[in-house]
Amino acid sequence: MISSKNSRIYAVAALACLFLLVVNGCGPDKPAPPQETGTVTDIDGNVYQTIKIGSQWWMAENLKVSNYNDATPITKVLTDTAAWNNNTSGAYCIYDAPGAPGYLYNWHAITNAKGLAPAGWHVPSDEEWKELEKSLGMTQTEADKTNFRGIDEAGKLRAMGPNYWAPYSNVWSNNESGFAALAGNCRMFDGRWGFPNGYRSTGFWWSSTEHSGGNAGWYRHLDYKKTSIFRYYGLKTYGFSVRCVKD
Repeated sequence: MISSKNSRIYAVAALACLFLLVVNGCGPDKPAPPQETGTVTDIDGNVYQTIKIGSQWWMAENLKVSNYNDATPITKVLTDTAAWNNNTSGAYCIYDAPGAPGYLYNWHAITNAKGLAPAGWHVPSDEEWKELEKSLGMTQTEADKTNFRGIDEAGKLRAMGPNYWAPYSNVWSNNESGFAALAGNCRMFDGRWGFPNGYRSTGFWWSSTEHSGGNAGWYRHLDYKKTSIFRYYGLKTYGFSVRCVKD
């Protein structure tokens, strides 16, 4: 039998616990803290949504600027594969699909001294991509590897919904980070378009870090069939999407 003294102690403890749950929101149903968001505008007047992930601010949309920051036009190469393959000063193209998310740039465009990213922002380095991946749960050891790395970080980056990524088995996207990655396919190093079914199936994003071989740059790749993130390097004449990070 519980004494009246013990009953009072239990009652006080229960009230104290309830008070902490209400004041601090430490119960099992505590909502996630709101994400910090904003916008940034490029030289062409395009406005992009932005999101704070970990300690970094990222664009939550693919870049679609057609001029460098000094107003110099970026060379646009749509169908001439030879012109794309031979361009070493910076070029972009638009993937031929309805609602294609942003433009595809070669590596020369993202590193052009005139500046591709909006003022106060820049194309992320390979290390800054790793910081993003680690904030999603990837270890440093995994982040330093090549090919597909991690466990479920890709789903935290991909935009939700079949209109953005093709469905596949039990691979899901939850966009937990708010990055809202979209499958924009790519342009191959020789000017051909990427995989025939690449739209809504694959997405590629440049980093600004040059590979030690000198003729390639590091990039990231997401695939609709994979829950992990691909890291590798590609020739500078590839056409990939671009996300920018705040200075």
